[in-house]
Amino acid sequence: MDALRGRWHAAPGGVVAPDQRLSWGRTIGLGAQHVVAMFGATFVFPVIMGLNPQLAVLMSGIATILFLLIVNDKIPSYLGTSAAFVAAAGAIRAQGGDSSDVTGAILVAGVILFLIGVLVHFAGGHLIDKVLPPAVTGAVVMLIGFNLAPVVADLYWPADQWTALATMVFVIIVSVVVRGFISRVAVLLGLVFGTAFSWFLDTVSGPLTAADGSEADRINFSAVGDAAWFGFPQSITQPDGTVLSGAHLPSFSATFILLVIPGVIALVAENAGHVKAVEEMTKRDLNPYMGRAFMGDGAGTALASLVGGSPTTTYAENIGVMAATRVYSTAAYYVAAVVAILFGFSPKFGAVVAAVPSGVLGGITVVLYGMIGLLGAKIWVDNKVAFGSPLNLVPLAAGLVIGIGDVALKFTDNFSITGIALGTLVTIVAYHAVRPFAPKDWLGDDAHGATAGTPGPTGGPADGPVAR
Repeated sequence: MDALRGRWHAAPGGVVAPDQRLSWGRTIGLGAQHVVAMFGATFVFPVIMGLNPQLAVLMSGIATILFLLIVNDKIPSYLGTSAAFVAAAGAIRAQGGDSSDVTGAILVAGVILFLIGVLVHFAGGHLIDKVLPPAVTGAVVMLIGFNLAPVVADLYWPADQWTALATMVFVIIVSVVVRGFISRVAVLLGLVFGTAFSWFLDTVSGPLTAADGSEADRINFSAVGDAAWFGFPQSITQPDGTVLSGAHLPSFSATFILLVIPGVIALVAENAGHVKAVEEMTKRDLNPYMGRAFMGDGAGTALASLVGGSPTTTYAENIGVMAATRVYSTAAYYVAAVVAILFGFSPKFGAVVAAVPSGVLGGITVVLYGMIGLLGAKIWVDNKVAFGSPLNLVPLAAGLVIGIGDVALKFTDNFSITGIALGTLVTIVAYHAVRPFAPKDWLGDDAHGATAGTPGPTGGPADGPVAR
């Protein structure tokens, strides 16, 4: 009985293992911290993808519970909205697709990730090292992030450049200058600051004049008062007229599916890095559960997309909370998931999110998109990828320029491969095609190193806020 009690109850102040439990009061408090940590990016990225943030938060809670069940409570993680498909979502909409096309393509990506998890579970984690070495993974993650730069330059920043600039500066200062947990939620605080700053400008300098000469307030909370406190997520119309669709069924197109597949590579790298980070903190061998982690994330993404929600991924922010508190109990994540589900059933919350001005998103995304791209460089640095080797330099260089420059390869009037999809294809195929012919001194550990992936876009537990 003492052994059983010791397994389920841990003393305050000590390290709390995944299968151990604190009192309900402490567990609920820790769960609340996890909600705050994941909140900023979880509802910012759906808005950027044109999806419903209220539905995204709701499904993040459900996906987290599903993930914990699949990994048998061995890997404490929260599944928030993934940024891996932001660029693909933009490309789908640019080609005439709508929200159902976006979620349909992402659903297929979730299924692919789940199948990769099944394969890794039976074949072992070394399979990921061979197919996606650090050199390749870093390039793919980098081109995904930097491909998003035109979204900031053409859409969000011009909407209100001074609000965007002020928000960007605020996020940078809070991320770097401020210490502790506050720095981890700089994105969320940036949203609050930017919204308040927009209200200040409306009060002091009056409405914002658009490019067409029309005038409108930067911020309008009229829809918040009309929204119900409880109810299913409904479609939300933003101030600029963009509609964030509520729950809906997905539709499928081969062309659009090709655009999202590169995002799967980013999720594989990120999940692998997060599992390794948790393994290091908990001092437990989690390699046998690597495949289950992929399956859990894939299942969460597919389930969320099935009802019109956003893709999911394990969150570095929440790993940071665990590092700070030394509490790895999965009970805190169940609490966080339940709180997220409750938030997801509040249309008033969705209306508040929808009222965030485009200029505020401009200031936040200019930081987040750059961080996604630099994660690729961090994968290279952490794995000591040697760019003195033409094997690493030449194929990756070609793929990066294609992906970042949004180069297109047109086959017919109705079918082409562009940007991220083409850049990823060139990077992977070219690398593996020429590798057998490379001199042996180009094939050392630096060229084909350890498991690709890092704890997160900012490096995991020791760092600040983040993007996925």
